[in-house]
Amino acid sequence: MKYTHFAALAAGLVLVTSSMAAPFQGVQLDKSSITFRYKQMGVSMDGKFGKFASALSFDPAKPEQASATIDIDLASIDTGSGEGDDEVVGKPWFHTAAFPKAVFVLKQMKATAPNVYEASGTLSIKGRARELKFPVKYVAQGAKSQLSASFTLARADFAIGEGVWSKFDVIANDVLVNFQLTVQAGK
Repeated sequence: MKYTHFAALAAGLVLVTSSMAAPFQGVQLDKSSITFRYKQMGVSMDGKFGKFASALSFDPAKPEQASATIDIDLASIDTGSGEGDDEVVGKPWFHTAAFPKAVFVLKQMKATAPNVYEASGTLSIKGRARELKFPVKYVAQGAKSQLSASFTLARADFAIGEGVWSKFDVIANDVLVNFQLTVQAGK
């Protein structure tokens, strides 16, 4: 349902890595998260994705040379309801049998302020690709630091919620995706 938007948003956020005093070469997945928020019948609902993988290279001295890819396992969704989890992996929503992953590929990273970057890239879900651009904040914590971001995704852009679910009276179109990544300095 709205969980699919979160995955896409989460994927975009994870790929965008901000700068630090040392080059980063990875994401500590067990200390990172991709969450989402949407409205169902006017009530705010939260969810998360339990599994994702990332390839990352980022040097804060050369943000224009950053590269990142994140793959989100859409079947790892946690909507807070087992019934909801079963529903959103089906054909009308994520259709994980045919499209098991949401994929974000970073195209550009640039500094916009101290410890703030603008990331742009392509998010693909259910065979549909959309360009995303969003700010990423960096918080230095030594060899492991935090990158965080939020962006809003329209589920209709990715055909998430087809048929009777394509209307927005029960599940809203907008999904807020949040990510918190713990990034590791290269060795």
